[in-house]
Amino acid sequence: MTRIQLGKRMSITPQSLADIERSETEGKIRLETLERAADALDCEVVYFLLPRDRLEQRVMNRAREIAAKQIRAISHTMAMEDQAVPDKELNERIDRFIRESLDERDLWES
Repeated sequence: MTRIQLGKRMSITPQSLADIERSETEGKIRLETLERAADALDCEVVYFLLPRDRLEQRVMNRAREIAAKQIRAISHTMAMEDQAVPDKELNERIDRFIRESLDERDLWES
């Protein structure tokens, strides 16, 4: 389909269609504009967010990040008092902290 033909279907000028195409390539197109183009082409716009990781993995990574930060702060204080925790126990403490102290709703606060 030519730009003129699509422009007619959308009731816009070829120049306006060129502007729309440019905004799309620049990542600045409006969803409303995409919907108008889709209607003119007898298509549907599908707009969604696709996680980069599995959701369960993302939740666990964030929980470990928060827990590790907390545990390291505690471990630092204990080391200063000559009560350091061996590194091999660190992962166990992180896992326990996640189970006992973290709520999934609090993972995204900061």
